Amino acid sequence: MSVRSRKPFYFGIFLLITSGLVLAVLRHMEMGIPWQAGEQRPVWMVEARIDFIAQNEPVKVSLNIPDNPPGFTILSEQAASPGYGFSIVQENRNRRAEWTIREASGPQTLYFMVQMVPDRSSEGVKPKRPPEPTQVFWEEPQATAVEEILARAAEKSSTPESLTRELIKLLRSEDPNQNTALLLTNSDYLELLTRMLNHAAIPARIADGLKLEDARRRQQLRPFLQIYNGESWLTFNPMTGQQGLPEDVVLWRQDSASRIDVVGGRNSEVSFAMLRQTVPAIQLAREEMTSEGLGLLSLYQLPIEEQSMFRMLLLLPLGALMVAFLRIVIGVKTSGTFMPVLIAVAFVQTSLAPGLIAFVTVVAIGLLLRGYLSSLNLLLVARISTLIILVIFITAGLSIMGYQLGFNTGMTVSFFPIVILAWTIERMSILWEEDGAREVMVQGAGSLFVAVCAYLVMSRPTAGHLTFNFPELHLVVLGLILLMGQYTGYKLSELRRFYPMKVYDK
Repeated sequence: MSVRSRKPFYFGIFLLITSGLVLAVLRHMEMGIPWQAGEQRPVWMVEARIDFIAQNEPVKVSLNIPDNPPGFTILSEQAASPGYGFSIVQENRNRRAEWTIREASGPQTLYFMVQMVPDRSSEGVKPKRPPEPTQVFWEEPQATAVEEILARAAEKSSTPESLTRELIKLLRSEDPNQNTALLLTNSDYLELLTRMLNHAAIPARIADGLKLEDARRRQQLRPFLQIYNGESWLTFNPMTGQQGLPEDVVLWRQDSASRIDVVGGRNSEVSFAMLRQTVPAIQLAREEMTSEGLGLLSLYQLPIEEQSMFRMLLLLPLGALMVAFLRIVIGVKTSGTFMPVLIAVAFVQTSLAPGLIAFVTVVAIGLLLRGYLSSLNLLLVARISTLIILVIFITAGLSIMGYQLGFNTGMTVSFFPIVILAWTIERMSILWEEDGAREVMVQGAGSLFVAVCAYLVMSRPTAGHLTFNFPELHLVVLGLILLMGQYTGYKLSELRRFYPMKVYDK
């Protein structure tokens, strides 16, 4: 008789476990769902305050606002502008907040607030087509000085990044030569640096960054230098030449000619206030969740009532895994195959101590009443039906008694499956008659032991978090159960039978 190969079976198990893990990792990376239940993430609330004096005429205020700044993800934007119309408009390649009003006079204050979260995977907006360097014209003797300084910087560089660093070193030197001193005499340093880089065929621009410090007010933007290296925009500190954007700096303005434009007002000023908060990471993931990709398969798309139901149902595979392990590998005897899982679910609802008290009380009273029913020689269907009714009376009595005594312990028993309890009482009663009270105690204690173990696993916050937010992990649970289903060796509880052989061998 040929033996069927197990290779396809084990290959299928491998695919189940691998696909479950890969899908969970992809969900974590794509949707930002954390692995831990209580993980917190920082959120920055940044408020831009605009002050100006209106001149008793129509007013239009346009403020440059962040557009997917590198290192951050924008969660929400809102404005506080009583009496003003507000909208966010897209002008060329930048976003602007725009306020308008038919007529205003005197001091005016407008607010724009943005909520953002640090996101190291965010690289900002990449240009759709490579930018071209701005055409720059120089007059003598500045033209000769620019060529000489750029030539010196080019000798020690090979890339746009290295040329930028060398140029900053030359312009920021403590002992500048005559050419450098000539260029810096009547020129703004940042504007000069940007023009020289564009003259060297390197697209360059000035960006404004905001340093994030908790509970700070009246903060101003700081200038940064950005160059295009052929692939993306790179940020530099124009004073030190250090490449890269600090983690506590958000680029507020990148590709905009002006920070703020005010028509119908004067003496405009922009200042910033900020506040750092921490919120649950799963809350942020839900807010950023889309209906595309793995987000389409998320349980958060369901109504709240159905989500609550699935939170409990998705814990059952963990209980089944625990029951399979304890019965197949350890060899614990239980009353019924998956009765411990149902008991564990009830324990999750009631908490452990009240649930144990309620379960033991109901089963003990039920066994006493079942003993009386056996003397009536009823048919099986009638006996089970009678037990169901009696169990309902028992639970109702415990609930009333608990309420009168000021305890909720009696009321929690209603979470137990009534029909399963009645059938368990019937099975234990038959077992008592056939194998004696000792076997009833063994199986009853085993059922409670397995139920408690399953409860300890299912009641963990991490277990509920992972099973609900990463439902594909149930493929891993399924694979493990199938693997244990192939186990035909000795159970750990059976090893004690061979202990006398070990002693005799010695």
